[in-house]
Amino acid sequence: MTRTAEITRNTNETQIRVAINLDGTGRQKLNTGVPFLDHMLDQIARHGMIDLEVEAVGDLHIDAHHTVEDTGITLGMAVAKAVGDKKGIRRYGHSYVPLDEALSRVVIDFSGRPGLEMHIPFTRAMIGTFDVDLTGEFFRGFVNHAGVTLHIDNLRGVNAHHQCETVFKAFGRALRMATELDERAAGIIPSTKGSL
Repeated sequence: MTRTAEITRNTNETQIRVAINLDGTGRQKLNTGVPFLDHMLDQIARHGMIDLEVEAVGDLHIDAHHTVEDTGITLGMAVAKAVGDKKGIRRYGHSYVPLDEALSRVVIDFSGRPGLEMHIPFTRAMIGTFDVDLTGEFFRGFVNHAGVTLHIDNLRGVNAHHQCETVFKAFGRALRMATELDERAAGIIPSTKGSL
């Protein structure tokens, strides 16, 4: 079974293409026009063992908001398509990731119910030219279109770059765990309801 997807999403603000292979090796090709976002997407691909291509053209002459949010939306759509009917997946994933003084925890549930709880007490408002508020916009777009419940907690950190990077690394690892196929549950939807 090939668990891949390619989604193109065009609006008046952005044109985005995402191609994904959930059973990849972490290969990536990223060009969003937002360098820090590319760096974070790289963390998802490498730590999630997901092959990921993202091409985005957005209204960066205004700011990065639409590009970051719409990339999260399109990635969520691609993950939802690639995971399919969710038969045989582990459903839940979690990860703790440290980076020097920073430590983050991410927990994900492919519940079919979009929900985001995010608690990152960023120590500054900007990481280079990247507005840290856009982290929430990215993940909100993702959960609403992937149909997942996502809990993100930065437990400690002083360096905002480290805080953000631990979140994206932990997200990649949690995503990998949740979407992995469980040999003991082959063909079974992991829910007492029989659907997700």
